[in-house]
Amino acid sequence: MSAPWQHALTTQPRIAGFLDRLAGNPPRSLLLEGGTVEERLALARFWAARLMCRETSPPCGQCRICQQVAEDASRDLFLLNGAEGAINIDTVREVRAVLGDPPAGRGPRVIILAEAQALGDGAANALLKSLEEPMPGNVFVLLAPSREILLPTLVSRSFVLTLGWPRGDRENSELREWLQALAEFIQSGRGPWLEWTGRKGNVDARLADGVLREVQRCLVQAGYGNPETALARLLASRLDVVAVRQVGVVVENALESLEVGANPAVVLEWAAIRMWNLLH
Repeated sequence: MSAPWQHALTTQPRIAGFLDRLAGNPPRSLLLEGGTVEERLALARFWAARLMCRETSPPCGQCRICQQVAEDASRDLFLLNGAEGAINIDTVREVRAVLGDPPAGRGPRVIILAEAQALGDGAANALLKSLEEPMPGNVFVLLAPSREILLPTLVSRSFVLTLGWPRGDRENSELREWLQALAEFIQSGRGPWLEWTGRKGNVDARLADGVLREVQRCLVQAGYGNPETALARLLASRLDVVAVRQVGVVVENALESLEVGANPAVVLEWAAIRMWNLLH
């Protein structure tokens, strides 16, 4: 049986190579942004197995340690999954309580915070204390769609790797037109945006997902200070760090609404209006 991270290694070979090289001197805190939810979590498990596996070419994917990591059954692996609900301060405190103990195995203890944007302020501050006063033998992995939706203090203490962003079939001309319309709307309140989203049957879930993920990509570009698109340049020029984070939260909430079956057109309208409010 192949390891559960095998597909992510194929779709994100650049990141897999970085992780392999980092394993010789692992950062205390690693942030994986971009890609898909599944790719981020798979690569976090790969990272944990890479650090824990004792075989000649780790991670082998077959040994007892690798299998335990794959099944979240390792005593040295803690997975706090924000995709399953908010990560509260009590949960973080429970993990912090064991950080002073040595790991059970010969490798480090790995703490994965999947969809770390689900950290409440109290939980984020409790986590920050662990990053500021790290105990030997503990490695943290934060997973998020983009760094902009996390507390800047968490990001500043992490080594950041950006996964390649997924691209859909509707790529290029159609998606570019929608993003241009979105940029025009959130800048001026005018343009075809509301007409397009209001046209019956004009927006399906795939298109809405593609638009929102491109906005996430633009936020990353803005965060790097290297905006490549009109929308990214607009966000970089008009938003401060706090507002960029707020836009990231808006987009994440919109994507979650799509996942539970909300009307795609309504979701895009809501997200655009919220972004317009943040710019003005």
